[in-house]
Amino acid sequence: MKTFYAIGLMSGTSLDGLDLCYAKFELPSFHFEIIHAETVSYSDEWISRLKNSIYLSGLDLTKLDADYGFYLGQKVNEFIQKYQVKNIDLISSHGHTVFHNPKEKYTLQIGNGAAIFAETGIKTICDFRMQDVALGGQGAPLVPIGDEKLFREFDACLNLGGFSNISFKKENERIAFDVSPFNIILNYLAEKSGFKYDKDGDLARNGTLNNSFLEELNSLEFYRLNPPKSLGIEFCIEEVFPLIEKSNLKTEDLLATFTEHFAQQISKIFNQNQLRDIFITGGGTKNKFFLERLRSMDETEIIIPKDEIIDFKEALVFAFIGILKHENEINVLKSVTGAKKNHSSGVVYS
Repeated sequence: MKTFYAIGLMSGTSLDGLDLCYAKFELPSFHFEIIHAETVSYSDEWISRLKNSIYLSGLDLTKLDADYGFYLGQKVNEFIQKYQVKNIDLISSHGHTVFHNPKEKYTLQIGNGAAIFAETGIKTICDFRMQDVALGGQGAPLVPIGDEKLFREFDACLNLGGFSNISFKKENERIAFDVSPFNIILNYLAEKSGFKYDKDGDLARNGTLNNSFLEELNSLEFYRLNPPKSLGIEFCIEEVFPLIEKSNLKTEDLLATFTEHFAQQISKIFNQNQLRDIFITGGGTKNKFFLERLRSMDETEIIIPKDEIIDFKEALVFAFIGILKHENEINVLKSVTGAKKNHSSGVVYS
């Protein structure tokens, strides 16, 4: 039995903060324990810089990559000092996604690993997606290796973050894919009403479902594609935001309709694959109205874990993915991403 200690870093597209998770892992049993975890909220300046990163020149984006890497390193140092962390084998950082376009064979997660290593002096592993994209894969989702090893007792794992994605076994192979946008749209709409997010889904609950707009959303081509498939901000900019702008619907009505749309798309996957019990994590699990709508659509058992797993599962799994890379073990599954082969992905700085 080998024991490892790692810090996983995760920054989601919804920009609700930087998740840090310090965890212990045992191989080959895949037992894990979250020892310390917290979310560091971004300042208004960092929210603005990250949100606008897609519009930067090459020079300015390169600078942001370095700046954000040093920022991540500083936050890790503060985390280590706060919790008096003694044992640590590595830092495993997802980075913050700026571009993701596997069809054109590129993806970019900023947060320079060399800067994190320079700031902390701790082995740092990052850039987990590019190798998979180069091998013909989607580069996403990556968390299913954690579902396969750490949460294998459930039929499926659903994550409700900036995008919703699901992972489950089919014909003895793990498959996974993005189902729909999620908080990236709901938060965008809530901000139009002066809120950072739609707490408990109350804005949506008070809105009115618009059936013609719902039909338009359900007709988007992405939903007709077979997996592997993944989504990025580009999909929202090109396909979704234009529909919102031309709809002339009230914000609450848009929220109600998108909530119904997401519930329908996710429920459809449950039904098509005869999934019985679903383990749900991510910020969307706190959207009570969405869960009510999802539960109303079929009899699948929805399992909501304790808060530390809801909030930090992705950071936990990226710590685990880093450990697998450290051990030169497979951490990306071709059955999930569509790559040419299973592989051990990530760039190491030490």
